[in-house]
Amino acid sequence: MSSRTFEENRAKVIKKYEETISRRNIKSDFYNGIYDRYEYPVLTRDHIPPFWKYDMNPETNPYFMERLGVNAVFNSGAIELDGKFYLVARVEGNDRKSFFAVAESGSGIDGFKFWDYPVLLDDVCPDETNVYDMRLTKHEDGYIYGVFCSESKDTGANDLSAAVAAAGIVRTKDLKKWERLENLKTLNSPQQRNVVLHPEFVNGKYAFYTRPMDDFIDTGSGGGIGFGLCDDITHAVIDEEIITSKRKYHTITEAKNGAGAVPIKTPKGWIHIAHGVRNTAAGLRYVVYAFATALDDPTKVIAEPGGFLIAPLGEERVGDVSNVVFTNGAIARENGEVYIYYASSDTRLHVATTTIEKLTDYVFNTPKDAMRSVKCVEQRCEFIRKNLEYENR
Repeated sequence: MSSRTFEENRAKVIKKYEETISRRNIKSDFYNGIYDRYEYPVLTRDHIPPFWKYDMNPETNPYFMERLGVNAVFNSGAIELDGKFYLVARVEGNDRKSFFAVAESGSGIDGFKFWDYPVLLDDVCPDETNVYDMRLTKHEDGYIYGVFCSESKDTGANDLSAAVAAAGIVRTKDLKKWERLENLKTLNSPQQRNVVLHPEFVNGKYAFYTRPMDDFIDTGSGGGIGFGLCDDITHAVIDEEIITSKRKYHTITEAKNGAGAVPIKTPKGWIHIAHGVRNTAAGLRYVVYAFATALDDPTKVIAEPGGFLIAPLGEERVGDVSNVVFTNGAIARENGEVYIYYASSDTRLHVATTTIEKLTDYVFNTPKDAMRSVKCVEQRCEFIRKNLEYENR
């Protein structure tokens, strides 16, 4: 194999990478008045630096082959620091193992570039096989916390695919040096996924939004998004979980639901951006929805618009796990802008942009789910009647 072939292949790969990370993003023609979608994903496997995947030495890689391939980049925690946008993304290798990596951008909608090295966590859990879906909380105690799913094999089951999910916790000041803390323990729930740390103390304690589960896939007796308090986050134990956003029959949360991004504080309440799951003939369908809880009681739901906020659209429906959108990261800026980072079909990461004002309007002024078809028709007819009266006045 000539060195010329190596250099030609290397040049093609680097050219595609540089075009990807420098591509400008533009708003799509999608419109619902609530948020804007964009033409291109903000992170894909093509955003991965070539030197993460290819041996760059022609002597040991004369064909310029991928040695450590990357299958997908998705579900990302998000945070703004000193005016820059940072995503701690889930990167899945061709070997199915996921890990975390930091991507940085000045705009929040394009130009995301991964740091040279992914995040290497302290190896404190010998049985831990996989980690993913980190939520980033800028807490009032001064630390940035990352709460993620820590997955291990279920050694008590005969099924080779059976797993156990726990909530891993790390903390940092700069996204570079990470301190691994003990996994969260919930005394009444065998497994936990989609756990989010509240950004403020509640009654002087650390507050977590949980997702109680009886096993790795099914929520079982878990009734929805839970809430619990703990005294010491370095040895986090929750004795009691209160269910806040409940699963409901024949809704977008019928099969399961879970906390998504860190709640956003507004003058009217905490706005939560979560995910809901229902079953269909084609499998599980994941959407993103929103609700609000009281400022003085984060367990008390005070607004709950019916239906989804974001659902997979067009090409977003196609991927490793089709018909899915999922969020575990949003950034609310001091100027009122909000950036919601959502993944589609466990393959790529997108952004939707809105404002605190629009989100508040949507959450508090959108009608609730009427729960029965006949009531939904009555609700819509009344809505139409008011519109026609206004148009014809």
